[in-house]
Amino acid sequence: MDSASGAVASDPNRGEGPSAAGSSAPAADPSSSPAPPSRYESQKRRDWNTFLQYLRNHKPPLTLARCSGAHVIEFLKYLDQFGKTKVHITGCPYFGHPNPPAPCACPLKQAWGSLDALIGRLRAAYEENGGRPESNPFGARAVRIYLREVREGQAKARGIPYEKKKRKRPTTTVTATTVVASASQGGDAGGGSGSGGGDGSGSGGASASAQTTATTTSTAV
Repeated sequence: MDSASGAVASDPNRGEGPSAAGSSAPAADPSSSPAPPSRYESQKRRDWNTFLQYLRNHKPPLTLARCSGAHVIEFLKYLDQFGKTKVHITGCPYFGHPNPPAPCACPLKQAWGSLDALIGRLRAAYEENGGRPESNPFGARAVRIYLREVREGQAKARGIPYEKKKRKRPTTTVTATTVVASASQGGDAGGGSGSGGGDGSGSGGASASAQTTATTTSTAV
């Protein structure tokens, strides 16, 4: 009896090791794990890293503090080599043709919509990484002018005008027509017929009743 209990007490491995620690550790709560970043946040991070890499490869190397709107425009022009949008030049026979019947040698560029969305993400990323809004190079006036020129130039070259899509808002028109007999008419009718007999009170009450007609029309603007 004593020898058996002593053997158990003297076991150095009892209550130790990974298995023992794992059995006593609380289970991880899956609800406490951070949610994965959205598609927009992931794309914004990739765009920001791409721009920082562009600054490091710049000749001469350029720091973010010295970056201006002119450098942002250089970056946008640099991205044109990776574009997939055909932009016809002035001398092309398909200039201004939205659906050219045959291929041509005009260059591929970044579409205006892609550049505009890119600048929006980089502008937000700049301020999220400690940049001041008043010195944000992505919000510079020169960048806005460049984007407007790209939009107008591509609209002419591709024959596709860029127009802001108007949101369709439902408009509800309620027309109510109410016909109510005046109280004086009801009183006169009731008083006049009261001297004549019991039928007068019934006609006076009917004339004082209200009739309401409501019409609701929904249209989309």
